[in-house]
Amino acid sequence: MDAKNKKIMIADDDPGIVDAVEMLLEFEGYEVTSTVDGATVLDMKDELPDLLLLDIWMSGEDGRDICKKLKQNELTKDIPVIMISASRDIRDSAMIAGADDFLAKPFDMDELLKKVAHFVQKTNITQQ
Repeated sequence: MDAKNKKIMIADDDPGIVDAVEMLLEFEGYEVTSTVDGATVLDMKDELPDLLLLDIWMSGEDGRDICKKLKQNELTKDIPVIMISASRDIRDSAMIAGADDFLAKPFDMDELLKKVAHFVQKTNITQQ
């Protein structure tokens, strides 16, 4: 799978997680953007990512609400969303909100890469 030119957006209000995940994904060849403000995710118009890593608990916004809004928007509804949270017991509510997958913090970086590759590969197939 070719990671080149695949855009991943990370939305998490923990700068440590953002930095670590950003470095890992860039090392794998992905183009990465990040935000610590959930509201900016909803402002996406151009340069849409191929995948969104979205924290559930963000300052001022609940990631599940953001996910619901993205999935209801014609422009962003097909972007795969992997929700991440320190609370393992909210996986179900993440999936109900429309998330494509869920990762509990602290997550295994290999597992993260596998999930990212899986969804980015799927978007490749659907866009051809």
